[in-house]
Amino acid sequence: MSSCGITNLGACLVEKFFEFVIYILNLPVRPLLSMIDNLLTQPVNVEIFAGVWSIIVYILSLFYGILLLIVGFRFLLAGHSPEQREKAKRSLANTILMMVLIQTSFFLYKLILEVISSVTTVIFNMIGDEFFLVTMDGVSNIGLELVLIIPYILTLVVTLIFLVLRYLCVGMGVVFFALGIFFYFIDPLNQYGKLIMNYLFVVMALPFFYAIVFLASSKFVELEVFSNMKIVVMIGAFTLANLGTLFLILFVIFKAANTVASVKQVAGVMS
Repeated sequence: MSSCGITNLGACLVEKFFEFVIYILNLPVRPLLSMIDNLLTQPVNVEIFAGVWSIIVYILSLFYGILLLIVGFRFLLAGHSPEQREKAKRSLANTILMMVLIQTSFFLYKLILEVISSVTTVIFNMIGDEFFLVTMDGVSNIGLELVLIIPYILTLVVTLIFLVLRYLCVGMGVVFFALGIFFYFIDPLNQYGKLIMNYLFVVMALPFFYAIVFLASSKFVELEVFSNMKIVVMIGAFTLANLGTLFLILFVIFKAANTVASVKQVAGVMS
């Protein structure tokens, strides 16, 4: 931008005024975006739950001997039946695999989070730095930003709340991850194990989902038809991400209810 002078004083003052307006509008937006960025791109710190994880794994390890004893009885009862001996071998392999996965679940969980965080960061780096900020792209765009800045801030606050809840759920999830593995390998509890694992993978993968939505939205702004309504696209992107999060949460809840109902139904038939 050229410096202000007598020849361009009027245009320069108008431009400076709009720059000041944009600066004021971005004041509440920048800290919210910074917190959202950290919650999306930084791995969840699960170290604070390491003690609880150790206790849960210790309790689960008390069942290892019982499970191995059951497998041993299966071998004894199999006799010379190839089919029964094959089932006993599979049970032994599953039990050993379960033990290994449970004992390493804390580090496996951290690895999954770090991979998701790395992929999410790569996608975020593909989005322009100015996409999430209020910018001076034209008079009509500034007018929309003045009208919609409050809805945009409220949308960011809602997104922040969702991500904070997700952070807490993922942090505590390292404990449930070990329980999910244990349940998955126990036939009567298999459905509960699948449910726990599905829930954890959904909440862990949310940053990747957000990143895809934001990347696609940033490409829409590059189109001429959307270039003068950038803030509308930004609000739409965050709203879509929030609604997607809500839908996934409700889906997991309904699936949990169906799982519990089906397990009770099977238990009732067996009794």
